Amino acid sequence: MLLDRFPEARRLIRSHPRAVPIAIVVLVWAVVTPFTWRDLRRRTPDQVRGSKWFWRVASSNLTGSIAYFLFGRK
Repeated sequence: MLLDRFPEARRLIRSHPRAVPIAIVVLVWAVVTPFTWRDLRRRTPDQVRGSKWFWRVASSNLTGSIAYFLFGRK
């Protein structure tokens, strides 16, 4: 197992059980947000519902990025 190679990580996970879900959310945010901004940059204003500026600001958090992919694209 991967944690066998890193005993410090195992101790961190045991001492801070909330660290793992938080780290997963931060990792997902760090991956999704650049894709959202790249998609906004490549689309014309006619292909976006609302202003591109609004979606750029809204996508600074994970919920806004998901909302953009669900509702912001035409």
